[in-house]
Amino acid sequence: MENRVKYHREILGWSQGELAKRLGVSRQTINAVETDKYDPSLPLALRMSGLFGVEVRELFIDHWNAGDG
Repeated sequence: MENRVKYHREILGWSQGELAKRLGVSRQTINAVETDKYDPSLPLALRMSGLFGVEVRELFIDHWNAGDG
């Protein structure tokens, strides 16, 4: 899964720490999400998309294709 968290965070001029504070998580969590080491829970993904004002599917891109399997 690909994500655009860093892109949207940087557009707003926020540090990882600022985003973490706004979401109620640690800076390390934000770093892990941005570096694809951690996929956030659904509640966290929903909070992120709401904070950035984008759909979850715009923030987290799943390249899975139903026809592949």
